[in-house]
Amino acid sequence: MSKKTNIPLSDEELDWVQLRQDLGPIAEVETTKEKLQRKIKENPLVPIGCLATSAALTAGLYNFRTGNRKMSQLMMRTRIAAQGFTVLALIVGVVMTYSDKK
Repeated sequence: MSKKTNIPLSDEELDWVQLRQDLGPIAEVETTKEKLQRKIKENPLVPIGCLATSAALTAGLYNFRTGNRKMSQLMMRTRIAAQGFTVLALIVGVVMTYSDKK
């Protein structure tokens, strides 16, 4: 049989015990894929804006390369509008998230 000795705990060790009790059980770690899926579900307009921006940029560069200046200019203006939409969607998402937490 072993004999247990009573070793007093320091204040620092007691702080950790209290912190663990306050936080509760440790949550599972979220993978990158799960986090991306959650973020898309929270604010689906941001990925839509990113895709629209990429599509307009690709079409604009293609038309620039083929020499279609009018369509290239239109696509570059469309890209700017899509970027604005994406930034607006980000801002709205942040405001909604912030208001939900309060």
